[in-house]
Amino acid sequence: MGHAVVVGGGIGGLSAAVALHRYGWRVTVLERAPGFTAIGAGISLWPNAVRALETIGVGERLAPLLSVQHGGGLRDRHGRRLTRWDVDALTSRQGGPLTAVHRADLIETLRAALPGEWLRTGAEVTEVRPDGRVRIGDEEFQADLVVAADGIRSRIRQALWPDHPAPVYCGGTAIRGIAEMSEPIELSTTWHRGAEVGVIPLVDGRVYWWAGYVTEPGIRHADTKTYLTARFGDWHAPIPALIEATPPEALLHHDVDYLATPLPSYVRGRIAMLGDAAHAIPPFLGQGGCQAIEDAVVLAHSVSTKDTIDDALREYDVQRRDRGRRVMLATLRAGRTGMLLRNPVATTIRAALLRVIPASIAARANGAITRWEPPRPPAQPRTR
Repeated sequence: MGHAVVVGGGIGGLSAAVALHRYGWRVTVLERAPGFTAIGAGISLWPNAVRALETIGVGERLAPLLSVQHGGGLRDRHGRRLTRWDVDALTSRQGGPLTAVHRADLIETLRAALPGEWLRTGAEVTEVRPDGRVRIGDEEFQADLVVAADGIRSRIRQALWPDHPAPVYCGGTAIRGIAEMSEPIELSTTWHRGAEVGVIPLVDGRVYWWAGYVTEPGIRHADTKTYLTARFGDWHAPIPALIEATPPEALLHHDVDYLATPLPSYVRGRIAMLGDAAHAIPPFLGQGGCQAIEDAVVLAHSVSTKDTIDDALREYDVQRRDRGRRVMLATLRAGRTGMLLRNPVATTIRAALLRVIPASIAARANGAITRWEPPRPPAQPRTR
């Protein structure tokens, strides 16, 4: 195999590096930040992503860090149950259970699967060319493959498609945190008009939670925790306790943007776009990180099993753009009927429908997304 340069050391970039390493590639990971740290709190790992991580050899190392979700459901702000999630049906219909992990734990697991000398931090990439040349200041790499995993504000995407529309605001913002709780907490999502609170237990008593709500973009609060307490403090337990248990400095507040206009291609020459750089999606189905991991596994398989890089990248482009389009459409539908729904009549009808839909029917939702199967590496890496 050849030499790949991965620009970006987040979940997608590190997954790509580990996957390429698994196939016998030599990889250089360039991260502009001073360290490989996770910006975020928790992350949902649906079965599609877990299977992908298993194929690249990190499943066993990651397993003790995953929190497998048991039960839970949708509620209204007063705690009245709208629907219960049937765990057995979900596992059957969606190809496995929902799991969750702290982003820092996932990043560290991926980083530890790579030789340390392959990882470079504080590396500000100043130029990437379609022929595989990558420049950092006065230093230049010549790569057989460049993986652009530099996030939703991708500089590489902007350089390659300067006229392509930038990511846009989805209509809602999100505040996230991690709380340490002494009592067991159940998986749940709570809906109200134009707002939701999600709760996902992690391992070791930690709980990942988020509060999303419709607002104008760019609005911030002098005291975020005080704002949350005022807005969500009368919602059902354990929401007020989770807010109270989270240190103010640990709260993360980001507007939810997404790449509304699809890229015309995920490839240009020897460059492959990956993750948010290629198809930034809102978080309404918890598939953003999962799709980046899928990208990584498919890309590594394609460039390691096809006769030429050109053929491989064409295959990657066809597979992932079609998949990305379908996941994006499903995610936008989920947002319109979930957090972004504000009309009082519509939210009343939503609640009534959810109460009468059998749990087995609800379990079918998103099965086409989560049952995805990754390509399997050959027993022996192929020599190009």
